[in-house]
Amino acid sequence: MLVKDKVCIVTGAASGIGEATARAFAAAGARGVVVADLRTSRDRLAKVAGEIDGLAVNCDVGQEEDIKALIAAAEDKYGPVDVFFSNAGLSRKGQESASDADWDVSWRVHVMSHVFAARALVPGMLARGSGYLLNTASAAGLLASLNSMPYGVTKHAAVALAEHLAIQYGDRGIRVSVLCPQSVQTGMTTPGPSAARVDGVLQAPEVARMVLEAMEAERFLILSHPQVHDYMQRKASNAERWLTGMRRLRDRIYGGQG
Repeated sequence: MLVKDKVCIVTGAASGIGEATARAFAAAGARGVVVADLRTSRDRLAKVAGEIDGLAVNCDVGQEEDIKALIAAAEDKYGPVDVFFSNAGLSRKGQESASDADWDVSWRVHVMSHVFAARALVPGMLARGSGYLLNTASAAGLLASLNSMPYGVTKHAAVALAEHLAIQYGDRGIRVSVLCPQSVQTGMTTPGPSAARVDGVLQAPEVARMVLEAMEAERFLILSHPQVHDYMQRKASNAERWLTGMRRLRDRIYGGQG
């Protein structure tokens, strides 16, 4: 799908991949771009919206009522939503001992936000026979996250959710893609050792360009780093060997501490 003349919503749009993609949508001729992020990012979000002549809406994507209000605001200003880029994310470190609060917010932001958007948009998209649901997961959702179990588990669920949407609606006019980046320089990038950075760190505008190219090709899986495809094949072909290799990577990067 080309985004020219389309109405697009981007969450997590005050910075990083979300901001870069919102700018790319606007540059590609979108009829309207609605950018959304938390109230704590209000000023930055307003700046992005002003520079692309878009609409800024404060939204906690983990709350279904906020998603509904976001979509209503977009429809009031521009009309039916053609593209929903469900991109907001967060990182909470730790393994199974991570707090229930960290598990809960990870689940709501990385999984339920996509569910909330689909609930609100799928009926209208089916009726019109067109629409695009683009969800951000992570390479960790295809492989693993060594230093955050809540992140890795919920990103796996995000990939599975996108697969379900593609199976259910991919031949009924709704296109679905899932973005699974490795390391990208964003506000979530922290100093120190990281397995995600072994193949290099990309800049957000590079990833935004990849997103638009993938949407034009209507490609389901969007990988920022092509090496991830090879890692997926290794994982699928020999799970035991892959797990052993991941333990070695854990030891090399984190000294045995995930």
